[in-house]
Amino acid sequence: MEILNNPSLKGKPVLVGGGDRGVVAACSYEARKFGIHSAMPMKQALQKCPSAIVTNASRGQYSHYSRWVTNLIAEKVPLFEKASVDEFYVDLTGMDRFFGVNNFAQELRAHITHTTGLPISCGIATARFIAKMATNEAKPNGFLAIPPGKETAFLWPLSIDKINGVGEHTSQLLKSKGLYRIEDIARTPIEMMSAIAGKWGESLWEKAQGKGSTTLHTDWEQKSISHEKTFEEDRQDIPFLTQQLLELVEETAADVRSEEKMSGCITVKIKYHDFEVSSKQETIDYTVLDDVLQAKAKALFTELYQTGRKVRLLGVRCSQLVPISLQMSLFDQQVEKLQLYQAMDALNDRFGKNTLTKAAHIRNNRDDKTEDAAHN
Repeated sequence: MEILNNPSLKGKPVLVGGGDRGVVAACSYEARKFGIHSAMPMKQALQKCPSAIVTNASRGQYSHYSRWVTNLIAEKVPLFEKASVDEFYVDLTGMDRFFGVNNFAQELRAHITHTTGLPISCGIATARFIAKMATNEAKPNGFLAIPPGKETAFLWPLSIDKINGVGEHTSQLLKSKGLYRIEDIARTPIEMMSAIAGKWGESLWEKAQGKGSTTLHTDWEQKSISHEKTFEEDRQDIPFLTQQLLELVEETAADVRSEEKMSGCITVKIKYHDFEVSSKQETIDYTVLDDVLQAKAKALFTELYQTGRKVRLLGVRCSQLVPISLQMSLFDQQVEKLQLYQAMDALNDRFGKNTLTKAAHIRNNRDDKTEDAAHN
């Protein structure tokens, strides 16, 4: 994407992220040749490649292109899953009767590249994870089709490190057992794989046999998470309503994070004392951070609320949910904030809601009580 904005960067090692104290949000394939990868400390990346060019990008740009590609796919394909901001699974069953699967996929890829200017890598296979592996092997900007019956011929020569989900710890564990290639896993009894890595070991064995799911989760856009609160008595005081709104956003965002999702749309709902309902939504850059969502919710509430009217209920909904993307969470160097929120979520889940809360909430609650006492 950075090369689209600045063509002079083409063919050069490029790092996307903040300064020396930040981390790499994304990097060009030229940079990857030096062993650089996403989430690597920027200082370490520059040590590996001192000539790398560091540039900044925003979540907004990535959200824009993500939605653009989504719309282009939706125009051409009846059944697809948006697995993340930059990854899609498409069901091409039946396409061979009319177009030929490979031809259709290549035409779709060419159409997206021509329209957006983005490089698109594409893999075709009989199972999701094999298509993903084929896509990885096709990068950058390539196409690879694995014919039915050729799954193991493709998979077995590959290193275990190329299996999605095999991190450094699992890789070291498997290699300590003499398992270096996918073929090694395939030829190991499933009982032994279970003893080595439990259920994940069994899953790896299944994958190594060239077996995998073909199911697409096509309801990703329809899913939403929401929370509402009906007050014991109708309220019209802005500090109270704002505080309730922020807490609803916090609760909703925690549920979104528990699903390991990000939201691309937020809605605020107001039900007045006479049961009239009004709502307003806004498409946003993909995020799951409380402060970002709260700022959007407050702005929507300000636009929506009819001053002086008593409110019976407030509601918040997060929709257009997609899996959390490492790259998206690294933009603006917000990965630490995401990890903090996730740690707070874990403690609240374990010890009860509101075990940990933000200092601003405590302060606002005290202000509310002081104001109520003054009114009395």
